[in-house]
Amino acid sequence: MNMSITQPATNWFIEEMDLQEGDYVRFFARYGGNGGVHSGFSLAISNDEPNDPGVQIESQGITFYVENSDMWYFDKMDFHIKFSRKYNEVEYVIG
Repeated sequence: MNMSITQPATNWFIEEMDLQEGDYVRFFARYGGNGGVHSGFSLAISNDEPNDPGVQIESQGITFYVENSDMWYFDKMDFHIKFSRKYNEVEYVIG
């Protein structure tokens, strides 16, 4: 699985989550919601420190990651995070 994030998406996270250099953003599967890869699950975020990251990237001093325990959600697909100017929010592309 490859993971990427655009600079505008990183800026969105920094502003929305009041992040500082050295902070973390975790992406994980949560039960409930829709629009995800697996029916009945959706993607959630937190600012927890990594425990056992399966994949991680750094952008502007922020570490974005997915724990090994949540890698199943992406089903060996790539995970790209970009910013939608149309909706003024981040967009997740899994495929």
